[in-house]
Amino acid sequence: MHWSDLPAEPLAVLRRGAVIPAHLLALDAGRRLDERRQRALTRYYLDAGSGGVAVGVHSTQFAIRDVGLYQPVLELAMQVARDWEPLGGRRPLFMVAGLAGRTQQAVSEAKLAQGLGYHAVLLSLAAMKGAGEDELIAHCRAVADVMPLVGFYLQPAVGGIHLPASFWQRFAAIDNVVAIKMAPFNRYRTLDVIRGVVAAGAEQRITLYTGNDDHIVGDLMAPFTLVRDGEPVTVRIKGGLLGHWSVWTRAAVQLLERIHAAVDAGPVPPDLLALDAQVTDCNAALFDVAHDFHGCIAGCHEVLRRQGLLLGTWCLDPAEGLGEGQAAELARVGRDYPHLTDDAFVQEHSARWLG
Repeated sequence: MHWSDLPAEPLAVLRRGAVIPAHLLALDAGRRLDERRQRALTRYYLDAGSGGVAVGVHSTQFAIRDVGLYQPVLELAMQVARDWEPLGGRRPLFMVAGLAGRTQQAVSEAKLAQGLGYHAVLLSLAAMKGAGEDELIAHCRAVADVMPLVGFYLQPAVGGIHLPASFWQRFAAIDNVVAIKMAPFNRYRTLDVIRGVVAAGAEQRITLYTGNDDHIVGDLMAPFTLVRDGEPVTVRIKGGLLGHWSVWTRAAVQLLERIHAAVDAGPVPPDLLALDAQVTDCNAALFDVAHDFHGCIAGCHEVLRRQGLLLGTWCLDPAEGLGEGQAAELARVGRDYPHLTDDAFVQEHSARWLG
């Protein structure tokens, strides 16, 4: 499947820039899939106004593949996307499936995602650690032969590998690449991606998404003007595919709408600029930055537990849990920045999602 074959409406959602939460995994106390609450999470994301969801990604826990949950979790999300009537009525969604593993596994997962009706696949290269650039590009091309591809620069702290601008230029030249999620949590490496896209002349075909949960607002507001053949080329990051947006999702949708309106109107007001540091402060608590991201998934679970959508913070790996002091930090940012949370929205509608 080529990106030009995608339905026009979902593709327009991607191109405009959307909130695409990195879907979490609802487990019970036995660390088994809680299907009722898994469906409730997807319903929450759609009612909050998300432009789609990304399933089977880092926030869903890569280990779902080891316990036979990859296909069931992708199926559940797609079933809800097809059957649920969101608040405000049905609208187009752009659905993303996460891929992992070496080439044979990634291609197999891409074929599964295609069969389930996903629009694109987000390719983690963590399993390719130690591979040379030629091997990495061959791996990406093999997946792109199956499905439209979203590139993924995963930060090294949670398993990503360093990918230079030369890689991103060659990657952007692959015709079936439709977007790139930049999540190196590093300004220099974020620029490497943008440099590669511009050098490849692919800025019209490839929509840039932030995955830098530590710099969300700044990424979405800044113009990136680089030089190609002696001429300036300006690109923007249009939306976010973020673990941070797996919680407080209604507030994230409202924030992105404000940013889009401000960028269109120009100049960006100072009060919106001030939100950059506040969102980053929230993310430090969510992702347990004090302990090198140990509780980055459990922290998101804890927010949803407090809201009543999850019963606990359980991860597939029993060693993954909240970091020391993380619960108190989550309480602090909730008090300090209530405008960045959506507790009232969840309280109002959670019975509908869990029904």
